[in-house]
Amino acid sequence: MSKFNFLYQDPTNTYDVVGETPHGIYDDDLDFQADSLTTCKYVAKKLGHPIMQLEFNSGSMYACFEEAISEYSQQINHYNTKNWMWEHYGSTNRESSSLGSMGSHEPEAPHMGSSFLLSEQYGEAVNVGGGITMHTGSITLTGSKQVYDLQTESNISSSHTNKRLEIQRVFNQAPAAISKFYDPFAGTYDNIEMLDSFGFGNVSPAVSYILRPISYDLARANAIETNDLIRKSAYSFELINNNIRVFPKPTSKDTGDLIYFHYYVKEDKQGVTRTYTNNKVSDPSNIPYKFITYSEINSSGRNWIRKYTLALAKELLGIIRSKYASLPLPNGEVSMDGESLKAEGREEKTNALEELREFLEAVSLSEGSRKEQEIAEAQQQVLNKAPLKIYIG
Repeated sequence: MSKFNFLYQDPTNTYDVVGETPHGIYDDDLDFQADSLTTCKYVAKKLGHPIMQLEFNSGSMYACFEEAISEYSQQINHYNTKNWMWEHYGSTNRESSSLGSMGSHEPEAPHMGSSFLLSEQYGEAVNVGGGITMHTGSITLTGSKQVYDLQTESNISSSHTNKRLEIQRVFNQAPAAISKFYDPFAGTYDNIEMLDSFGFGNVSPAVSYILRPISYDLARANAIETNDLIRKSAYSFELINNNIRVFPKPTSKDTGDLIYFHYYVKEDKQGVTRTYTNNKVSDPSNIPYKFITYSEINSSGRNWIRKYTLALAKELLGIIRSKYASLPLPNGEVSMDGESLKAEGREEKTNALEELREFLEAVSLSEGSRKEQEIAEAQQQVLNKAPLKIYIG
C-alpha cells in the first residue's frame, strides 16, 4: 500500500508487511506476518471501520503491532532479569547482538549466583580459597637487628615493589610442643619405659600405640608452651604497619637465615574486577536477553499483544485527530474525538502493563518459594491432626 495513502484499507497480502515496520525486528517471522494482517483488521474494526473512517494506513498498525511485541518482550526480559540477574553476574557472556536479533531464552538453572562470589571472599579472608593469588616472600636476618620493613627490606617479586602488602602468615615459630614429648618415630623416655614394662620394648614406636587420655597430651603440651614462653625466648613476632619485630632477637649466628611469610598485594584485594569476569554480565544492560521470537509466544501472550496494539492505535489515532479539534461544515461543525481517544488509549496501556506485571510477579521465583512454604506449612498442619496408630503388643 502506498505510504501516501493516509486512509485505512484492510490489507490482503502478507508481503505488504515486510519493510513497513520501523525496525523490522520480526519481519522474517511468518507468524508475525500472518498475525499482522489479522491484528490490523481486529484493531480497525474495534475503532469503527468500515463505518468510521480511520485517518492512518495499515503501516501505522504494523508499527503499533511491532511496538506491542517489543513491549511484551521487554516485560518478560525484566521478569527474567529479576529472577536470574545474580546468576548471570560475572559468569555469563555479555549481550553483543544487533538491535533486530531474536531468540527466546532457554530455561536457566540456579547456581547460587553472588553467594559463591561472596563465599570466595570469605575463604580468602581465612586463607582457604578466594580469587586472589597469595604470594610468598622472605626477609634475610641480620645479627642484632630485630625490626624489618617488609615493604622495602623483604625478598618479594619485583612487580610488587613499592606496593602495599597485606601479610597473612609469618613462619617464625618453634617446633610444635607435641613433638617434644611424642614423636611416632622416636619415643620419649616415659613412652619407652612403659613399652618395656608391657614387653614391647623391641617394637618400633612408629607402629605401637599407648592408650591414655587425650587430655594428658594437651596438658603436657600447654606446660611446654608456657615453659618456653616464660623461661625461654619464645619464637614469635609483632607486626605493625608492615614492620615486623622478630622474637627472639637475632644474633650474629642467625645472619643470612630467612624468615618466610605469605602475603596478598593489597590493590589486588581491593580491585573490583577479575580477569575471569572480563566481558561477563555486569548489570541489567548487558544480560544476553533478546527480543522474544514471536512464533514462540503462546496464545495468552499474543492476546495481550493484540490488546496492547489496540491501545497504541487508539492513542495514535487520538493524536492525529487532536490536530483539529473540530471540522467546519456548511451548517455548523463536527467535533473530533481525539482527546478522548488519547486518554482511553493511554489508560488501556497502563492497565495492560499493570495486569502483565502483576501476573509476572505472581509467578516469580520469590513468590513461588513463598507459596511452596505456605503449602508445606498447611500440609504439616493437616498431618498434625491425623491420628497416630496405637500398637497393642
